[in-house]
Amino acid sequence: MRKPTVTVRRWTGPPPDEETLRQIYASEGLRPYGWSNGPRDVYAVHRHHYEKVLRVVRGMIRFDLPDQGESIELGPGDEMILPANVAHGAVVGPDGVVCLEARRSAD
Repeated sequence: MRKPTVTVRRWTGPPPDEETLRQIYASEGLRPYGWSNGPRDVYAVHRHHYEKVLRVVRGMIRFDLPDQGESIELGPGDEMILPANVAHGAVVGPDGVVCLEARRSAD
């Protein structure tokens, strides 16, 4: 059985502001919500029943994907599309992180 593919799109150029990222979500028909964490906060490995579309507004976060044997570090403007049911944990960077996230149904 093939592992689901995690997609990462790196932002090029100056870091975008939150409104620019919200407009990108809107153009894709998605409604994001924001969240943030303090420096070096840790999320234990878990899964979601939906596809997660995440973009970093400020700061850094590393997502650890144990089933894929890889880690992905994201900075301002970077996007990660995480398929439903992919195990992942995360570690926030030294300056904290602010993200926007939208859910796509796995149906």
